[in-house]
Amino acid sequence: MIAVAAGLSAGRPAAATDVPHAVVLMYHRFGESSLPSTNTRLDQLEAHIAELKSAAFNVWPLDRIINHIKANEPLPDRTIAITIDDAYASVYHQAWPRFRTANLPFTVFVSTDQVGRSDNYLTWDQIREMQAAGVLIGHHGAAHGHMANATSNSISQDLLRANKAFQNELGEVPKIFAYPYGEASLHLRNQVKQAGFTAALGQHSGVVNTSDDILYLPRFALNEAYGNMDRFQLAANALPIPAKDVSPADMMVTDNPPAYGFTLEGRVAGIARLNCFASHMPTAVRTEHLGPDRIEVRFEKPFPPGRSRINCTMRGKDGRWRWLGRLFYLPKK
Repeated sequence: MIAVAAGLSAGRPAAATDVPHAVVLMYHRFGESSLPSTNTRLDQLEAHIAELKSAAFNVWPLDRIINHIKANEPLPDRTIAITIDDAYASVYHQAWPRFRTANLPFTVFVSTDQVGRSDNYLTWDQIREMQAAGVLIGHHGAAHGHMANATSNSISQDLLRANKAFQNELGEVPKIFAYPYGEASLHLRNQVKQAGFTAALGQHSGVVNTSDDILYLPRFALNEAYGNMDRFQLAANALPIPAKDVSPADMMVTDNPPAYGFTLEGRVAGIARLNCFASHMPTAVRTEHLGPDRIEVRFEKPFPPGRSRINCTMRGKDGRWRWLGRLFYLPKK
């Protein structure tokens, strides 16, 4: 679905026309190679940390980045946030010691039903210890279920159960949410807003910027297959494709395939080089440029049940990639 950028120009500034933006990285497990789809090897993690410690990057806490995005305040080029989903025990035993030694802030999104369920998950004592040391704790619901097509009552009960656990164990309820599996829908997004969350993140690749829906922010997922240094540098150095009027508004597939499109927000030099890829199709999909700003993406095949990822990318003359992603969800029957 992607091409790997070579010869990235780490020292060059972003284009002057870029809106405030940052890259958010997402991990799950560390040093658990029996589960490669969600695992990052320790040698990969150490290579990532060494790269982030180079002078090119500015690793900030996630909440600080979100506050800048919401206020439309400038961010340094190559600003990065590190996030980890699901609160596996290897976060405490493997990732935290390495991030702490490197003085890199990160966020852990916790599904409360899983805490202490087995030796594979964090305990509340470990979560409290990390929080006291400055690790940001995020909200990942209670059951880590497929919430995108759940009923309003089911969503409410899950969030309330998690809120109660957070309040009892940490004395506060996190205000930043991460959708389990990255699966979202317009209905779920609106319920997350009604529940009082200030921001929410998915698992669709892309660069967080001020044109994004603050309750559906992108992240670059990293694992064994997508954690080599070429892929890591591509993601960490990425730039946004600022877009508005994204259609359909709902991430849940109703018309299959959906008529996907977006309007560029501001000038994006070289947009004619844009290519879009779908996870269920082997080659680039057809795009139509309607005037200077509107881009429509046409899929020849319907989406399969489950998650389907769409990535629209273009490489700039400086070797850095611009990126706009979306994750669609079609419930399995």
